[in-house]
Amino acid sequence: MILVSIFAVLTAVGALVKIPVGIVPMTFQLLFVLTAGVVLGSRLGALSQIIYIAMGLIGIPVFAKGGGPQYILEPSFGYIMGFVVAAFLTGLIIEKFSKNPKAPKFLIVLAACLAGMIASYVLGIAYLYLIRNVRFGANISLFYAIQIGTGILIWKDIIICFAIAAIPLKFLKLRRGSPAQV
Repeated sequence: MILVSIFAVLTAVGALVKIPVGIVPMTFQLLFVLTAGVVLGSRLGALSQIIYIAMGLIGIPVFAKGGGPQYILEPSFGYIMGFVVAAFLTGLIIEKFSKNPKAPKFLIVLAACLAGMIASYVLGIAYLYLIRNVRFGANISLFYAIQIGTGILIWKDIIICFAIAAIPLKFLKLRRGSPAQV
């Protein structure tokens, strides 16, 4: 549970490192979201992100633009909801496809991280499209939502996926075989 809490806090720290590049700011949250899935596994990785979201929604300013229940109306909130799915899916792929879940191979970790990243983007873009059209009445196309929802962000996140997959496998052994694993 300590590691779950640490990854929730690290995700918050990743939100502090932000570059405003449009509607969706560039942050380093996905680095910690995907690493949570790799290190903690599917269930605990997702739990760390649920805790992160709960911290933000109760008013702790852990999101890129603050916190509080009104943050649900932010166009970028879909990416935050996608963090739960991203961590879960990343961990699940490693659990299902790694012959040795204590030391997953580079390609399995890379594929798991890319799948988690894509899940986060799908939810984020869908939410951005909905909020911009319903709340703001912007009447944007899905293509435009994809354009503003990915932009240069996707390249940073692909590099992050490669970086996580390149982490020495001995470090990743930390995540499995721990009595704290539920």
